[in-house]
Amino acid sequence: MENFKIEVDSDGVALVTFDVPGRSMNTLTASVIKEVGDVVERIKSDEAIKGAVITSGKTTGFCAGADLGELGGSGGPNSLGGGGGKPGEEGLKAAFEAGFALNKAFRALETCGKPVAAAINGLAMGGGLEMTLACHYRVVADNPKIQLALPEAKVGLLPGAGGTQRLPRLMGVMAAAPYLLEGKSMKPAEALGFKVVHEVVPAGTEVEAAKTWVKTKGDPVAPWDKKDFKLPGGGPYTPTGSQVFIMGNAMLRKQTYGNYPAQLNIMKAVYEGLQVPFDAAIRIETRYFLKTMMSPQAKGMIRTLFLSLQELGKGSGRPAGVPHYDVKKVAVLGAGMMGAGIAYVQAMAGIETVLIDQSQEAADKGKGYAEGLVKKAVSRGKLTQEKGDAILALIHPTADYDQVKGSDLVIEAVFENREVKAEVTKKAEAQLAETAIFGSNTSTLPITGLAKASVRPASFIGIHFFSPVDKMGLVEIIMGQETSQEALAKSIDYVLKIKKTPIVVNDSRGFYTSRCFGTFVQEGMELLSDGYAPAIIDNVGRATGMPRGPLEMHDDVALDLSYKIAQQTKKDLGDKYEERPFTTIIEKMVEGEGRYGRKNGKGFYDYPENGQKTLWPGLADLAPVKIADVDKAGIEEIRTRLLYRQAVEAARCFEEGVIVDPREADVGAILGWGFAPWTGGPISLIDGVGAKAFVETCDRLAQQYGSRFAPPALLREMAEKGETFYGRFGVKEKAAA
Repeated sequence: MENFKIEVDSDGVALVTFDVPGRSMNTLTASVIKEVGDVVERIKSDEAIKGAVITSGKTTGFCAGADLGELGGSGGPNSLGGGGGKPGEEGLKAAFEAGFALNKAFRALETCGKPVAAAINGLAMGGGLEMTLACHYRVVADNPKIQLALPEAKVGLLPGAGGTQRLPRLMGVMAAAPYLLEGKSMKPAEALGFKVVHEVVPAGTEVEAAKTWVKTKGDPVAPWDKKDFKLPGGGPYTPTGSQVFIMGNAMLRKQTYGNYPAQLNIMKAVYEGLQVPFDAAIRIETRYFLKTMMSPQAKGMIRTLFLSLQELGKGSGRPAGVPHYDVKKVAVLGAGMMGAGIAYVQAMAGIETVLIDQSQEAADKGKGYAEGLVKKAVSRGKLTQEKGDAILALIHPTADYDQVKGSDLVIEAVFENREVKAEVTKKAEAQLAETAIFGSNTSTLPITGLAKASVRPASFIGIHFFSPVDKMGLVEIIMGQETSQEALAKSIDYVLKIKKTPIVVNDSRGFYTSRCFGTFVQEGMELLSDGYAPAIIDNVGRATGMPRGPLEMHDDVALDLSYKIAQQTKKDLGDKYEERPFTTIIEKMVEGEGRYGRKNGKGFYDYPENGQKTLWPGLADLAPVKIADVDKAGIEEIRTRLLYRQAVEAARCFEEGVIVDPREADVGAILGWGFAPWTGGPISLIDGVGAKAFVETCDRLAQQYGSRFAPPALLREMAEKGETFYGRFGVKEKAAA
């Protein structure tokens, strides 16, 4: 066998070592799934084998689960060797058998008639954990870094190799729910408390402990295969159990708004599976697994949140042929919230950081942000005091631009004002070596225009962070007209070093993320101008899958910032600037009422120091409510306006060449501004709906609400040809071009 090695000791215990060649981590590839059956057959038929212990040959962990590269390759069970494009009933049967293969193999292991123990020496995720659950006994190393989880729900899938059936039978439905529905991880001690594992032993002794159980107490029958088995907490047909499902369904609806089929199908699989014998239960699970996997949501989420995220996180957009650039010292200009956050993540990555502001006091205040985060991490045991002190020692607050000397990179993070940015650019560049690059953390101002203040525009680039920097995983890198490929490569090396995900876009006002995100809050303002009640707008906004409603989010980013950006845009565009009805509302709130958003406790909402936010009553005077109630169709129309407005802007960005890679467009949307993850991103949304249907809906919206919904010529062409973005702009096609 290629992936498993079997050694039988003198006591008749077979040590099965799982070790996929050429990989740092074990995953369940099609080859592995086939060989699991061979392993089971050997254990079952070899008379010399009295029992078995399964462990991993990797130091990195036991198994990371299914190979989502194979699953996501075709987006369906064909990638696991089944289906084969066969028509009708024959094709469905083939697809089911392919999807059932791993479940069938694990069930064969569980019923082989000989005791099998799992010696878990590292993380066991998804199908990896499901493999151990199919063993009769589980021993895990005492290492707090080890995670045991079924994270499939996070990428739009459900556990399809017995997880929805074995976990509730071990720990009860209520206790198992967050681990199934949210993909929550458990540490070894927690797993022991829930009886998911049987022993936690010192690291390195798990195989010995597992063998001891096989030789002394080995029981080859799973608890649910015994006549006296009782489900912990009761099943769905008991008074207690039925309440779990009633409340669970209500909570699920509240949290997902029906956008995620995986969670609903997990609930169905558990509910139905617990009422039938185990062999029937895993067949039910497989049917729901296949149904979920073939949904547009699963296809989009697997591709974006796993495959694309992984590729971009390895620097797939980096130009070839440029030597690696190790950034050791960075000067950050501006010690406000953004600059302070950038300084912190750099120090965490071991980068010496000069934090510059107009005064020493302001610079010290910026370092105080990092001090607060480090203090919190130390108090929670996530950092030692020594490590925390070392991190803070890397941040040097100052008002002296001479300290920029020796920097490999400068990050400018001052106000969104062209003149201020030009001034600090000249000051910093005077101290820079030729090899260094200059990055502007602007969110809206075109990089080419800002580069006019630079004497070295080829080394001038946009490096746009998101707030709060320590929590947001995306960095948008913007190429100006004169930015070199070398500067791009160096910027990507820097972003990867600080453990962020880079996307690369071309210059434009608002670039990609700010431009598309702006359409969400603007459409919320359009709805407000149309007379919709603010509560309806935000409630439906959250129901689309966005993290907050558009008015709430507008408060978060600051109304005065929007006002300033609008004023700068108006100044830059002159007669081409389009005044919208809602701009007057923002102007009156900022200039007339001093309402800047969450930051000063006054925006669309009031934010009392002690208490929950409430809608500002005065908003009704600025935007009188004409529509205080909507039916189901009305809710769907608002959802469509909010989502399609963002997606059509993303399509325009492709047409204008602002962004050229659908992976970067989708990952950037979800990580950058929280675009509804269930869609896989705005480009996956269009591809899932189909260009033709999307264009038809946009045409209707444009006729009804305005030209902002009008589909670009590119989309119309794609609709006529039946093309998708991933087909037309995909990585292979782009490389070939």
